[in-house]
Amino acid sequence: MLLVAVAAVRISSRSGLPSLLLYLGIGVAIGQDGIGNVHFDNAELTQVIGYAALVVILAEGGLGTKWKEIKPALPMAAVLSTAGVAVSVGVTAAAAHYWVGLDWRQALIIGAVVSSTDAAAVFSVLRRVPLPSRITGTLEAESGFNDAPVVILVVAFSTTGPVDSWYVLLGTIVMELAIGAAIGLAVGFLGSFGLRHVALPASGLYPIAVMAIAVVAYAAGAMAHGSGFLAVYLASVVLGNARLPHAPANRGFAEGLGWLAQIGMFVLLGLLVTPHELVDDFWPAVMVGLVLTAVARPLSVLLSLLPFRVPWQEQALMSWAGLRGAVPIILATIPMVSGIEGSEKVFNIVFVLVVVYTLVQGPTLPWLARALRLGDSAEAADLGVESAPLERLRGHLLSVAVPEKSRMHGVEVAELRLPPGAAVTLVVRDGKSFVPSPTTVLRRGDELLVVATDPVRDAAERRLRAVSQGGKLADWLGTGGTGK
Repeated sequence: MLLVAVAAVRISSRSGLPSLLLYLGIGVAIGQDGIGNVHFDNAELTQVIGYAALVVILAEGGLGTKWKEIKPALPMAAVLSTAGVAVSVGVTAAAAHYWVGLDWRQALIIGAVVSSTDAAAVFSVLRRVPLPSRITGTLEAESGFNDAPVVILVVAFSTTGPVDSWYVLLGTIVMELAIGAAIGLAVGFLGSFGLRHVALPASGLYPIAVMAIAVVAYAAGAMAHGSGFLAVYLASVVLGNARLPHAPANRGFAEGLGWLAQIGMFVLLGLLVTPHELVDDFWPAVMVGLVLTAVARPLSVLLSLLPFRVPWQEQALMSWAGLRGAVPIILATIPMVSGIEGSEKVFNIVFVLVVVYTLVQGPTLPWLARALRLGDSAEAADLGVESAPLERLRGHLLSVAVPEKSRMHGVEVAELRLPPGAAVTLVVRDGKSFVPSPTTVLRRGDELLVVATDPVRDAAERRLRAVSQGGKLADWLGTGGTGK
């Protein structure tokens, strides 16, 4: 099974298809009507495991989110994940009711379920197409934010009895988002402060501690009747941008856990579905998906971004990049657990919709980005810096990986102009290490070991990043890296 999962990862990476489809296919293949003929129908267990997996996936996404990219995009992402969700729910629900013939409760559940986007699915197919930071920041932040209001809506629509009035739902959403945001930021800042000032006995404990803090943020948010999903995402964003010790190792550990969570969750969702029952719901799913993709998503993007004067090319890409992934299928188990009439039909429609339109949108996203001339290949790759604290020496050992597009290529060691108290002590090139001289010219692919004392550690990292972006002329380009 593990070998099959690894093969699926390689196929996904090479084909450009989101891994969602491959893992779902594995689950379907070994489930009912498949070669394994495994019977599994426990929707409640699937929902619990799915929620746990989503916590890990959101934590991994938050740790990999760059604050400098999402900060300018926060207003747009906030409107997209609230007002945009409302527009999408309304349009999709109306289509499901009037065109497909579902009753209003089922239509509203479907409209809410499929209004959540999936960053993992989007960027798994856009990884080869560098985009302007405003687009990537908006899509990342939107996918991290919109899970929270969508979960609230699905739970409200799946409650037996009459649905609350719109103003009650709005008040609930605002309250839970505010509580979740406050707790997530508080846990993130407290956790990052503790990790920076408390030396753990082993470097391998830092990634575990980071993930533990993210889980605590979710638990605290949920216990306070707030949005646990928003809390874990914001806490992880804070942790990911806090320059913690062993930061690349922390992100690598979280990425590995994220892959395991996705594999387990998607295989389980594939097991839950019964393929022969999908036949009757195939065309209703295609019809609802067509309205969602061609009308609801573009309209929500257009109305949400209207005050921001976003160019139509960027709006077009954001509209087409509204991929659905794990979240909608997991949320479709909520009405099943609640015993809502017709919940199996809702699950089948959502399952087919996600698979079909991921197949359509996923492979065409890179092509559309290039057709709209939104590739940003000139943007330098971010400099990889890993910090290991040297507690007794009151210093830090910085491991700096020079990426392909870095303008540090061709710069001499002396031209780095690191602050006093920091120095390049070793260069690793083509598998061989040597002690550099002031006139040593740095090359792409080099790995530098920089020793810095506590007072100048941050200034040294800022200077290295500035040279990576601006080269020798970093000071004259306004990226000297000496300020905050």
